[in-house]
Amino acid sequence: MSGSTIIPWVVGNWKMNPIQADATQLIQQFKTLLTQSTIDSDACHIGIAPTLIALDRTHQALSSAPCKVYTVAQDVSRFAGTGAYTGETSAELLVDSQIQHVLIGHSERRDLLGDSVEILKAKLHNALQAGMTIIYCVGESLEQREQGLAEQVVLQQICDIASVVNDEQWSKQVVIAYEPIWAIGTGKTASPQDAQAMHAKIREGLCQMTAHGARIALLYGGSVKPENAVELAACPDINGALVGGASLNAQSFYQIAQAFAQSKQ
Repeated sequence: MSGSTIIPWVVGNWKMNPIQADATQLIQQFKTLLTQSTIDSDACHIGIAPTLIALDRTHQALSSAPCKVYTVAQDVSRFAGTGAYTGETSAELLVDSQIQHVLIGHSERRDLLGDSVEILKAKLHNALQAGMTIIYCVGESLEQREQGLAEQVVLQQICDIASVVNDEQWSKQVVIAYEPIWAIGTGKTASPQDAQAMHAKIREGLCQMTAHGARIALLYGGSVKPENAVELAACPDINGALVGGASLNAQSFYQIAQAFAQSKQ
């Protein structure tokens, strides 16, 4: 079971959405909700992951929010520093733009864009070296779950990165997000019992890798919405949510963050 000192994370992954005008409106709506009833940063860390071209604008807009809201990059280059890498954005360039958090390993990057284990390890290494906080995504397909391989697949995905994360980095720079692939954008959600069972296995595996395993935040993702957030938040090893579609609605995203903030107090 996770320690009571873990502060939940609720991160909105906007993916390839929305257009700039809608993004500006969405952020303003979310800031208004926070102004009406703020969410203490000690109760819940909140992050928003916009498209690359909206990172700076989002960061500037969130700087005036009534509580801390982190701007999170959706990806980072496997190449470090600067150089002749057309289309790439390195960890150093993100940090130079005051972006300190990044998603790595999302199933859409793995399945659609060819992020292999070696590529993910390179991205993770560079982000860690640049001092970034990584939200590392893991999850199994429906076929893998039906074959009884879900736990094996997810734990292997975590073991894949063990060689590039040292003990201090586990404690300060890594958050794990479990997203069953079959639940992403489908409207299907793992039951709270199934999600908690997987999170408990992840916790167990992390505790075997690092002395800090009991204190690493574990997020659930996969069709998280206000209707299931309270029940998910009540699970002892679920320390937050990586939110997809519901994060494109300010009221829904706020309610999810509120559910986790209130459940862990």
